[in-house]
Parts: sequence; C-alpha cells; structure tokens
Amino acid sequence: MSARSTSRNRQRLAHRKPHSNGFFAQVLAPIDGLSQIVYTVLVLLTFTLAFRVIIMRSGSIEGPTSEHITEILIAAVGATIAWSLIDSLMYIILSVFERGERQRILQSIRRASTEEEEIEAIAAELDHILEPITNDETRTLMYQDVLAYLRESKPRPVRIKREDFYGALGSLIISLLAMLPSVAPLVLLRGNPDVALRVSNVISFIVLFVCGYFWGRHTGSRPWRTGLFLLLAGAAMVMIAIPLGG
Repeated sequence: MSARSTSRNRQRLAHRKPHSNGFFAQVLAPIDGLSQIVYTVLVLLTFTLAFRVIIMRSGSIEGPTSEHITEILIAAVGATIAWSLIDSLMYIILSVFERGERQRILQSIRRASTEEEEIEAIAAELDHILEPITNDETRTLMYQDVLAYLRESKPRPVRIKREDFYGALGSLIISLLAMLPSVAPLVLLRGNPDVALRVSNVISFIVLFVCGYFWGRHTGSRPWRTGLFLLLAGAAMVMIAIPLGG
C-alpha cells in the first residue's frame, strides 16, 4: 500500500500555492489526499469482503455473529492504522529523497564540460513534463534560463523539513477520517452482523465512487466515468487481494 507514496514530481507541498485554503490543502495535493482515502477504503474492503468469503467457504448456516464483527473491527482498524503510520513515515522519507533527486541536476551541470551537456542534463529531468505542452525551441529557451539560474546556485544539504512532518500528519489524519464511514456500521449495527457488513461494504464502494468523481473533476476527465472506473477497479483489486492473502 505504501506504493501510493512513490509518485514522482508531484507538487505535494501546497504551501507553495497561496490560494489553497485549510490545513489539508496546504500540506497535501488533492491527488495525494484522494489516494490516501482510496487505499484506506481498499484495506477495509479486503477485510470485510474476505470475511464474508471465509464464512461462505466454512459452510456456516448462521452467518457472521457479533463476535465475528468485533474481530473484523479490531483487525481492520488495526491494519488501517498500521499502514497509515507506515505511509506517513514513507511520506517523510520520500520527500527527502525527492529533494535529493533534484540536487542531481545541479551536480550534473557541475560535471558537464560544455553548455550542450548542461542543457541535456536539465532536459533529462524536465522533458517528460514539458515535452507534451511545448515545442523544441521553447524548451531550449526555458532550459537556458534554468541553466543561468542553476549556475549561480550552490548545493544545499538535504534535510527533513517541517513541511514533511505536516504532510505526513495530514496523510495520517485523512486515512483515519476516511476509515470512519465504513467502520461506523460495524459499531452501530453490531447487533445485526450481516446487515453491518453489507452496509459497511456499500459505504466503502460509495466512497470509492465519490473519490473517483472528484479525481475526474480535478484532472479534467469525465467525473462520473472516472468514479465508476475507480469503483470497478477497486472491487477488482480487492478480489485479487483476497485469495492472495490480502
């Protein structure tokens, strides 16, 4: 699940965006927040759906009991909290690594013997971002401006910053909050275990659809189609994870 933290070149630290409002908007990019919610819900679905499969395979006539719901609740919440803490730590580590990668451009420029090699070093880092939206001439002019700036720059020590902790905290809080809607039925409807599981699963899939909807709006794609796709993809991933041990 920590793979959600490995996306590269994303602008996580929204404190660079003055128009952002609220704590989460300032420390996490929208896609990061949505990703946290999606992975949290997938973890919960893995537990709730896997349990129903286990009950069916055991041939139990009575179905799930209140004791079973308690076991699911403890296991699912414990796993979600554990993964959330791991992801928060990975957020800090990868933030430092990403800043270290950015230092490579400066180091490559210092090792280059010609301006052409310096431009190539910058292009190697930025072409994949700029190539789809610019032509060769425009990129060359941009890289020359970047080169002029970097020639006057000095390497800085790569350290953990305060914003890294804020981002990790935001990631953790979002994961814990995302868990509540799906967990609530397991607590409130504990006396009716079968209904509790069904309601929890329905809520989880609704949350996946809503995340996909807002994901689509954020990326400029069709929100309803993106929401449906994420719902179906989430269901498929859970179905693959269950027989493999979650």
